[in-house]
Amino acid sequence: MTTTQRLQTFSMPDVGEGLTEAEVLQWRVAVGDTLTMNQVIVEIETAKAAVELPSPFAGRVEALLVDVGVTVRVGTPIITVDTQPGGGELPAAAQTGPSNGASGPSGTTAADHGAGAKIGEVTSDGRIATLVGYVSAGASSARRPRRGAASPAVATPSPSVAVPVAASEPASATGTATGEVGARTAAAPLATPPVRKLAKELGIDLTAVTATRPDGVISRSDVENASAAEHPAEHVATSGAPPAGYDPATRELRVAVKGVRKATAAAMVASAFTAPHVTEFLTVDVTPMMELRDRLRRRPEFADIKLTPLAFAARAVCLAVRRTPELNAVLDEAAGEIVIKQYVHLGIAAATPRGLVVPVIRDADGLDLAGVAHALTELAATARAGKTSLAEMTGGTFSITNIGVFGVDTGTPIINPGESAILALGSIKDAPWVVDGELAVRKVCQLALSFDHRVVDGQQGSQFLSDVGALLADPGLALAF
Repeated sequence: MTTTQRLQTFSMPDVGEGLTEAEVLQWRVAVGDTLTMNQVIVEIETAKAAVELPSPFAGRVEALLVDVGVTVRVGTPIITVDTQPGGGELPAAAQTGPSNGASGPSGTTAADHGAGAKIGEVTSDGRIATLVGYVSAGASSARRPRRGAASPAVATPSPSVAVPVAASEPASATGTATGEVGARTAAAPLATPPVRKLAKELGIDLTAVTATRPDGVISRSDVENASAAEHPAEHVATSGAPPAGYDPATRELRVAVKGVRKATAAAMVASAFTAPHVTEFLTVDVTPMMELRDRLRRRPEFADIKLTPLAFAARAVCLAVRRTPELNAVLDEAAGEIVIKQYVHLGIAAATPRGLVVPVIRDADGLDLAGVAHALTELAATARAGKTSLAEMTGGTFSITNIGVFGVDTGTPIINPGESAILALGSIKDAPWVVDGELAVRKVCQLALSFDHRVVDGQQGSQFLSDVGALLADPGLALAF
């Protein structure tokens, strides 16, 4: 077996729905680990969900080509595997050739773009040589450090391997483009852009500033102290005035909008400015519902089920749709038709560390109260773990957002794209309420229904919201639906 046959490179795949890029969240393997076929090697995040990728090869991990926190496009090499780890040591020449005859842009091969380039060098066409083949020089430009996450072991070039140096950095006396990383650091002091800007404004040479932080990054105070030493007369304290060269950006945190958050933002903008939203509100006395919940919890069939107000609301929605099916429909603009779905795929909005996701309970209208409650429990656990798949978030026909769990009374929810209505369930609180002509303290909840006025008329939306409220105020009405 030849060297190129031994070394196999796995590239970022298209995991569905035509997504063009993904971020590496966590490597499950390290350099030197032994792989089996279909073993999970990496967890990535697309604009839709977190996905685990299995290895298409068995063998030994030779190199991890993408670090944690990097966003790369589909087709970018991410890992190299030696499929014959017992075949002896790889020759040095193996580190300069393409994998499996991988071709570059316009069908050219590595030989057409500086074959023999050392690992890490940027070739004449702007690509970077990796252990096998080449990747685009822009592949790692989206790097964002992840707070609290340690970087996995990656292939580290030996001292004899070339390390690219930015064209604007002068070569130091202790290292050149083929020297050690430390030489490059000496030529370009570590500092954030705001601190570099401050140093420029104060006329401070960063190469002459000593960093006091443990990580070696020059801070704002380091620059100010250096300026005070050079220009003491200009640093007299002025009461109530900001220091010279004050930049508020040094006290700001920038968070990259990508992955699930980016997709959610785009979807909400498209929905808000495409579908004419109407929102109606209804305050309901849900004391009977809460009393029924307490009784059901004592029954054996509900002993191991987490019975929440959301489960009652989900069941009420499925029943109310029978009387006003237009709420479970969507507008097909191309065909000029309203498509009424004769099934309820119920989306439940869930907040996760990676952003808002809306997993779907399929055929929720075919489940009883216990079945809905069980499905909600599984759905929430999967979402919190960040394991909700793409398939579990597609095809919804109606959505519920439970803002009550945050102590919020009500709101105006935005319709999930591909649907025509969404119900917001507010918090349940004790409130004064008139019962049989007398004032009493009752369990009260506010409902908010947003619907697409192109599909749903005001009468239909009002009827649906009234039915949901009636079912929560008097669960016995379910026998009449």
